[in-house]
Amino acid sequence: MGSRVRVWLNRTYAENVFFMDQLRSNPQRRPVEIHATHGDADSPILAAADTAAMEPEGLSRAAYVEYALDQCARHEIDVFVPVLHQATIVAHRAEFAALGTALLAPPAEAVAIFHDKVTAYQALQAMGIPVPPWWRVRNEEELLVAVEALEAAGHKACFKPAAGAGGVGFRVITRAPFSLNHLNGFPSSYVPLSLVQDAVRGAEKPVDWLVMPLLAEPEVSVDCLTGPDGRVRMAVGRTKNGRRRGFTLHPSWIDPARRLAEAFGLHYLTNIQFRMFGDEPVLMDVNTRPAGGLHQLALCGINAPWAAVQLALGEETGEVVPSMLGQDYAVVTGPRPVRPVTLPQQRAEMLPAVPAPATEATMATGAETSPAPATEIALTPTITPVVAPAAASAATATAPA
Repeated sequence: MGSRVRVWLNRTYAENVFFMDQLRSNPQRRPVEIHATHGDADSPILAAADTAAMEPEGLSRAAYVEYALDQCARHEIDVFVPVLHQATIVAHRAEFAALGTALLAPPAEAVAIFHDKVTAYQALQAMGIPVPPWWRVRNEEELLVAVEALEAAGHKACFKPAAGAGGVGFRVITRAPFSLNHLNGFPSSYVPLSLVQDAVRGAEKPVDWLVMPLLAEPEVSVDCLTGPDGRVRMAVGRTKNGRRRGFTLHPSWIDPARRLAEAFGLHYLTNIQFRMFGDEPVLMDVNTRPAGGLHQLALCGINAPWAAVQLALGEETGEVVPSMLGQDYAVVTGPRPVRPVTLPQQRAEMLPAVPAPATEATMATGAETSPAPATEIALTPTITPVVAPAAASAATATAPA
C-alpha cells in the first residue's frame, strides 16, 4: 500500500461517481482522497467525495484559474481532473505543476483543436481519417443549401453547435409541418425545417452550426488512455445499438482512434466517437475528457480511471488490455446519495402564531402526524446485462457491414 493520493474533480457530470468509486477500489489498494466541487448542491458528486465545496458563481475564466490554483494548494491536490473550463485550465499547466498538481487532461493545443468541431474535422481530413460530409452554417441561406444538398443525396439532415459537448443542441430536421404529432409522446429531437428557418431568421446574431447527415448505428465510443509520452496504453470501443451496449476491439474503430490520439497528443483519458455513413465508419466527435460511461469498462476487467492517475503521477502502467470482452448490457437508472439539505438560518424575530391547516388525518384522530424521514438520493445510470443474440458476440457484432 503506497502513499495517499489526493484527486480533485471540479464541476462534472453525475456519472463520475463511478469514476470516484473506481479510484478507491484500485488494485494497488492505494489510499485515495477525493475532493469535489460543483455548482449544484444536489450533485451526487459532492456526496461521494471525501471533501466537497460549492463553486463560486460568476467567475471569469481567468478568475476560475485562480480559484483552481487555490483549491489545489489548499487541499494539496496531486491530480486534478478538470471538466469545467478545461481549455483555460490546461493553458496554465506549469502553474499547477509548480504546486505539485498534475492535470489529467491533454495539452492546451490538443484541447483547442477539438473544442471547435470545424477545426477538428479539417485536421482529421488532412490526416486521412474519414468524417461525414459537413457544412458550417451561420444564416438561413447557408442552412437551406446544406439541407437541400443532403436531402438530394437521400440523407436526413441534422445540426449541432460547432462548439459544444455531448448531445447539447443536436436536432434532426424534418419537412413535416408542426402538428399534434410533435406534441404526443415524449419530446423528440426532430424539428420542422420551417421552425428552424424562423428561429435563424429572427436571431439577434448569426448561429454557428454544423449541418451533416444523420448517421446510422452502431455508435462506437472508443475510450483511449495515452501517456504524456504520446503512446497509447489503452483503446477499447463501447458499442451502442438501440438499448443494447457491448464492447469491441475491431480495427475499423480502434485503429483510427489510436492514430488520432497519438498524432494530436490526446494525453490521458479521451473519448473518440464513430458512427456509420453508409457502409463506412466515420468519426463523429472527439471528447478531450473522460467519458461518462468510462466505468463500464469494468465489465472488461479494466480500471481506466486508476490507470490514468498512475500515468499522471509518473507511474508506468504498461499496456492496459481487456482481460475479457464483457457480455452485452443495458444502462438503467439507480439511486446515489446526495448531501443533506442545510436548514436556513432561523429568524431572530418572533412570528405571529397562525394555526396550521387541518388535514383529514388530524381531523379524524385529533393528532398531528409527520412523515418518516427519507434518505435523499439522486439518480445515476447503472448497468445490467442483457441476453446476447444467439449468432453474434460483442466482439464481432459491431464490425462494419
